[in-house]
Amino acid sequence: MANELVQDAAKAQHLVVLVHGLWGNPVHLKHLRDTLAIQREGEGLYLFCPKANSDAFTYDGIEVGAERITHEIERKIDELRAAGSKLSKISIAGYSLGGLVARYTVGLLYKNGVFDTLQPMNFTTFASPHLGVRTPRLGYRAQTWNFLGSRTLSTSGQQMFLVDDFRGTGRPLLAVLADPSSIFVRGLSQFKRKSVYANSLNDRSVPYYTSAMSRTDPFVDVDAIEVHPLPDQEAPVVLDPENPVTPRTHKEDKQLSFQERYIVSARTRQSLPFYAVLCTVLPLAVPLFLINAGYQTYKSAQRVRLHEAGGVIDLKRYRIPLLEEAQAMQDRVMERFAAERTHLNEESGKGYLPTPPPESAASSSSSSSVSDADESSKLIPSSSPSVSTATQRKQQENNTSPWPTLALTEDQFAMIDNLDKYVGFIKYPVHILKVQHTHAAIVVRMAKDSFKEGHAVSAHWAKCFEV
Repeated sequence: MANELVQDAAKAQHLVVLVHGLWGNPVHLKHLRDTLAIQREGEGLYLFCPKANSDAFTYDGIEVGAERITHEIERKIDELRAAGSKLSKISIAGYSLGGLVARYTVGLLYKNGVFDTLQPMNFTTFASPHLGVRTPRLGYRAQTWNFLGSRTLSTSGQQMFLVDDFRGTGRPLLAVLADPSSIFVRGLSQFKRKSVYANSLNDRSVPYYTSAMSRTDPFVDVDAIEVHPLPDQEAPVVLDPENPVTPRTHKEDKQLSFQERYIVSARTRQSLPFYAVLCTVLPLAVPLFLINAGYQTYKSAQRVRLHEAGGVIDLKRYRIPLLEEAQAMQDRVMERFAAERTHLNEESGKGYLPTPPPESAASSSSSSSVSDADESSKLIPSSSPSVSTATQRKQQENNTSPWPTLALTEDQFAMIDNLDKYVGFIKYPVHILKVQHTHAAIVVRMAKDSFKEGHAVSAHWAKCFEV
């Protein structure tokens, strides 16, 4: 690839893995990679962008993508060591869907013992939907989005909209990813620095509440808040994670013209070209999108069948117990059962041990026993993604912020609680104002003048990066 960095494998001390997002490829993270390489030149970093889950392959599900990438990372580690490197550290960053794939990958690396030889240093996500992309808003437009989105992005769409049943557990994959007894949280907690960068405005792919794992959204009315950027930035974009915003004590009384008051506001006028293009393109784009979604779902199902059959990688290394405490409890039960049966068999002259249940049953029983093993997980299985009135009332009562609690699901509230308590991300709101869609700008996905504010994000990340 023309954009490959020239790196000396023999001098690698710290492997940095960058994971792209949905429909993405490694080129999308070129700016992030180059910024870190320039700011930390000569410090032993080796930057690696896996390619095994590029483009349409991202349809195939978070766990399938993570298994591909974990395999690629482990091969890269072997390659660097064979080249004579003294590799001792690892960091991982994910953009958009890549942040969720990276979290799953961390669990697999942790369980496979990679962190026994490589110290986990930095884990970062940029505009990643940690709570999924199901909109918490009410109304037919929001519900239409939730319905169509979960059915047009294959397995990955179901997982991001929280309508999947992960491996027969009765829970969405994202809920399992946030379970305190899971390998995913255990692995994440080992990283020295854990941070997220979340767009505050105009991210139509991943809204603020989900990328920042927040039960409120203070950026709904920007005229009602004061933002507090961190000092010493190229642009005042990255906000103070300890005090990102405060309510304005008084709103400025803006004198509206007759046209703004009764015909069209200035903000609406600025958006008119965008909506004009949208209305022109939409009638053609929607049918094409649905046709392509159907085709990609079909192709994805074929790839997943090949993957599940072990036709690409050896899955035995990656299909491991995901909930450690539940697995430990199951092992203790089996040992006790075996001891009792052995005692009875010795008395009857028949010495044999019971056959353990098959893996599918083990996974199912582990998920059902985790609530008994660790009540602090707070992950309540729910067949419906809607939030109960009792849960909403409780969340409102516990909300001490000036902003109202969003209508999230019980699983989503539990994810926030667990990730805050057991992982402890530093959450940086990113306040980009000069583009209509900030999802690409936060990582400068392409070289555009309008994405200049995104340079401040990558520069801040590189400056805070623990080497």
